[in-house]
Amino acid sequence: MGSKQTPTESNEYSSSIFVHSPDEAMALFGSRDRWLKVLRSRLGATIITRDQQIRISGSEEEVKLAEAVLRDLLTLLRQGADLDETVLEQTLSLALKGRRMPSETEARLRGYRLPGKLRPKTPGQKNYVEAIAANDIIFGIGPAGTGKTYLAVAMAVAAFKSKKTKRIILTRPAVEAGERLGFLPGDIQAKVDPYLRPLYDALFEMIDAERFDQYLASGTIEVAPLAFMRGRTLNDAFIILDEAQNATAEQMKMFLTRMGFNSKVVVTGDVTQIDLPANKYSGLLAAQKILQGISGISFVYFKESDVVRHPLVARIIKAYERADAARQTQKSSDNSGDG
Repeated sequence: MGSKQTPTESNEYSSSIFVHSPDEAMALFGSRDRWLKVLRSRLGATIITRDQQIRISGSEEEVKLAEAVLRDLLTLLRQGADLDETVLEQTLSLALKGRRMPSETEARLRGYRLPGKLRPKTPGQKNYVEAIAANDIIFGIGPAGTGKTYLAVAMAVAAFKSKKTKRIILTRPAVEAGERLGFLPGDIQAKVDPYLRPLYDALFEMIDAERFDQYLASGTIEVAPLAFMRGRTLNDAFIILDEAQNATAEQMKMFLTRMGFNSKVVVTGDVTQIDLPANKYSGLLAAQKILQGISGISFVYFKESDVVRHPLVARIIKAYERADAARQTQKSSDNSGDG
């Protein structure tokens, strides 16, 4: 892929980018040029395609911006990403704000090779996998759909396959049953499976079923409710606590102090979706206050722009954030009026 920017006599600039194949051009611009039409309308530049050449013309600023966006989209395609409305909007948003989508990640350079074609798709995700590679305890905090759990599991599988760790431990608080699992029907596996299903789903996508069953039987991979972590020391393990906003402050302290030698801990959660009883304080909120600034512990915060599900998910999250902000403003106003 090469390009050269040249000014014309009318002060209009032009640039050319070359794609690898007609199929790559089709993936870049979408069926019936769906994405090309969006790019033209949003960027202002004239974008013309012919065979494997993309020609961009317009003002110098328009050409540079359009070239940056097209290069970022091509980089994502070549890393295995599928271009959709969400990825397109995120890339445009980043470019318009003067930031570029990363082409590689520090995590990869540190020896973590993510399974298959999986790659971070947003700056928040890139920061997250880099933080996981570089730190011993990592908190990934943000809304649903940002890949917090999925990427954590992917990094765990990468660490396991590269022999950085000997086992993977995934855990969640079983809040809906109040951790009183004995009241549910079936054996212990049947009792906890509904709470742990999202963790199984992520693992099934990265490890074939037969091998996964072998790992599960040998204890190499363990999926268990948070209550089962008490009293243990977890050495040589990649440990993930999911839905951590539903762990109490006491449970969070218990969990973090289970960490043994040559282990890595990733804690994920969304502080806007706490399901604990009103008299219980979220361990994730407590950890944010208590553990900031400690060497070896990293906090990564995702935004609605990091959501990689259906585009409506980001809009829904934003709408709820506005509603919460309005409610807090109203509450403050009511309290000041009482005085």
